[in-house]
Amino acid sequence: MINNFFIPELNNHDVQELWFQQDGATCHTARATIDLLKDTFGDRLISRFEPVNWPPRSCDLIPLDYFWWGYVKSLVYADKPQTLDYLEDNIRRVIADLRPQMLEKVIEN
Repeated sequence: MINNFFIPELNNHDVQELWFQQDGATCHTARATIDLLKDTFGDRLISRFEPVNWPPRSCDLIPLDYFWWGYVKSLVYADKPQTLDYLEDNIRRVIADLRPQMLEKVIEN
């Protein structure tokens, strides 16, 4: 996914100031994955044991871990998408409809 979708999509945008943050899941910190992300983001990689250390279960990740992913998934799959294109459209629509005020409330709570 990183090679086939994410990095090509980044090439369509100015990523000079973009940071990449991930959780500390073991599968996300495999050497090949980290090397690829370091090549792309340099010191702007926030990950476990990497340029900017971000421990698992950090209080800053909890809203993502315990709210955002589940909330988005429930909306994306609500109408049971049957094709990859339809699934991608749902993901884009749901993300675009998220409002900063809602996320601020989640963080406050």
